[in-house]
Amino acid sequence: MFQQTQALMAWAVILAVTAGVLILSLSSGAYLLSWEYLISFSFSELDRQVLWEIRLPRVLLAGTVGALLAVSGAALQGLFRNPLADPGLIGISSGAALAVAITLVALPGIAGEWGVYGLSLAAFLGGSLTASIIFSLAGRSHDQIIHLILAGVAINAVVGAAVGFLTYLSDDQQLRALTFWSMGSFGGALWPAVVVTMSAGVPAILLLVFKAQDLNRLLLGEQDAIYLGTDVVRLKQIIIVLTSLAVGVAVAVSGIIGFIGLVVPHLIRLLWSANHQTLLPACALFGAILAMLADTLARTLVAPAEMPVGIITSLIGGPFFLWLLSRSRQTFK
Repeated sequence: MFQQTQALMAWAVILAVTAGVLILSLSSGAYLLSWEYLISFSFSELDRQVLWEIRLPRVLLAGTVGALLAVSGAALQGLFRNPLADPGLIGISSGAALAVAITLVALPGIAGEWGVYGLSLAAFLGGSLTASIIFSLAGRSHDQIIHLILAGVAINAVVGAAVGFLTYLSDDQQLRALTFWSMGSFGGALWPAVVVTMSAGVPAILLLVFKAQDLNRLLLGEQDAIYLGTDVVRLKQIIIVLTSLAVGVAVAVSGIIGFIGLVVPHLIRLLWSANHQTLLPACALFGAILAMLADTLARTLVAPAEMPVGIITSLIGGPFFLWLLSRSRQTFK
């Protein structure tokens, strides 16, 4: 009973923090919106236009993308059974971004006619292919962590070269779009992007949460998971497809935003629980909080100009990754 009360209090605190960050993000920016007015719903016509047409879709998109990346990171870490499986670090985000870049430069008709739907489909296919390659390479090795990192380094290098070549071939408009994908931003957030991201991303998160118990069993080892009734092969396929869908949709609307999938799951494990039934939903909320805060900083630090969100998350995640490597140095011996 006491543990249930503690858990309910923890969830209440997280939800309150999420609501507070949401209000902070909506009120902050080059054009300030008083949080008192936001709570009371009393604002001018200009305030209303800024809120509903610009600020709200951007904040909702940031929160959704953060949740998608954080939950994907936690699911991949459970699937690979190591703490370094981040969608950006091991190359899934890069693979999705390359597919988007190819669509923008080589298939502009698809990007023009289908809009964010076409880009999301391309990103999903690119992320799925990359995830399959990484899993096949790392899954055959006893030194899985080392091969996972090396595969990610190789894929990121190849993708970087490919995007550079596409940048060379692109015109001015395509060059601006490619710069957007490479640095990560929520600056182009519109309601259609929010609808697409939520309609594809929220079901992916729910299905991953539904597989939480199987991921818990997989932490015991594949043989033990099979004995406990988990279809390991099917579980791997489902996790790869769902995380590729989540990451692909996120990359299609925001570009590459790194380290959220690495930082958030570790914070939840350190501060709360490693049980995936708690970890995955908590990652969704904490990922949304971190992405909204990063976007708020991007909009306010150099206002009225704007920093790419990917720079903010890299400044946070880079030192955290170095600290994680220092803690995990025994694993690499």
